[in-house]
Amino acid sequence: MSAKKIQSAVSFEPQVTIEARQTRLSLSEDAVVIHKGGIEFRSPTAFSPWTEMTLSLQSPRDGGRVNCSGVVISCSGNKHAGYFVSMIFTSLSKQAQSRLSNMADAALV
Repeated sequence: MSAKKIQSAVSFEPQVTIEARQTRLSLSEDAVVIHKGGIEFRSPTAFSPWTEMTLSLQSPRDGGRVNCSGVVISCSGNKHAGYFVSMIFTSLSKQAQSRLSNMADAALV
């Protein structure tokens, strides 16, 4: 997995939305790092490994929305400082893969 950090010039409009069964998070772009095969984010809520989640991202370039699913592979931290969550995408369509690559590449410009 290659990491691509989101720069402040690139923003998601609206924010990144992440949902698990009874949790819904709206995250700002400075709390999210996109990788080719997954995403990392800071969260006030802990998630157990193997938790399935859905994400909704909106491209800063063309406004296109990407809805995808993923699985939490790591969650570290505590309730006072927050949690750092890593997840991998699952079952991405070719179109979703292309849009995510474009979003990750936009972060480097």
